[in-house]
Amino acid sequence: MDWFSEVWARVLPESEVALSGAPVVAVLVAALVAVAFEPLWRIVRLVVTLVHELGHAGVGVLAGRRFTGFVLRGDMSGHAVTVGPARGPGRVLTTWAGYPAPAIIGAAAIVLAVRGWSAPVLTVVLAVLVAAALRARSVLTAVVVAVAVTGGGALWWAGSPQVQAQVLIAVGVVLIVGAWRHLGAVVTAPDAGASDPAVLARLTRVPRTLWNVTFVIVLAGSTWVAGSAVLAASGVFT
Repeated sequence: MDWFSEVWARVLPESEVALSGAPVVAVLVAALVAVAFEPLWRIVRLVVTLVHELGHAGVGVLAGRRFTGFVLRGDMSGHAVTVGPARGPGRVLTTWAGYPAPAIIGAAAIVLAVRGWSAPVLTVVLAVLVAAALRARSVLTAVVVAVAVTGGGALWWAGSPQVQAQVLIAVGVVLIVGAWRHLGAVVTAPDAGASDPAVLARLTRVPRTLWNVTFVIVLAGSTWVAGSAVLAASGVFT
């Protein structure tokens, strides 16, 4: 098999991926421990922040703005810069996209993984991360992206369809639960004047509380979709 065929074989989806209950339960428990155990969470949360900031960037580009760079910080915060009009629908959509992004991406990864689409998902993720690496504006940001590319690349090249699906399920759970933790942190923060909901309130004169409600609705919907997909595919409780 030539080089192109080797690569192409790792892009195509599988017609069916057999997921049994025990391995799925194991990855779910591991993902929940990673989010709940504070020393691990301090590391894992950088992945959630990465997706949050790339959510801003991706929607900003789709809204006609120009993505110029982003930064991740060790305290769970980050910042993505998109250039365009200071007000208007594009700015509002770009600002709103951050908190829903991890939950939406996590749910999509889980749904596609249980349907045998892990390889295409990993291919797209790697392409996005390589493109994002060119916009990293700090050492920590570059390190996080490099680690994600390395781990994702190894899984894409060497992982079996079952392992790819199980890892994507675990990552999806981390993103969804991490999205809830991030939202909880901003909702309860005593000084959140620079937060996304506060910026949205200034841009639209719609109260922060209502913007937070929209985040909760999206996160709840994503959680339900992801949970339904895992339970239906694995028969964990049947």
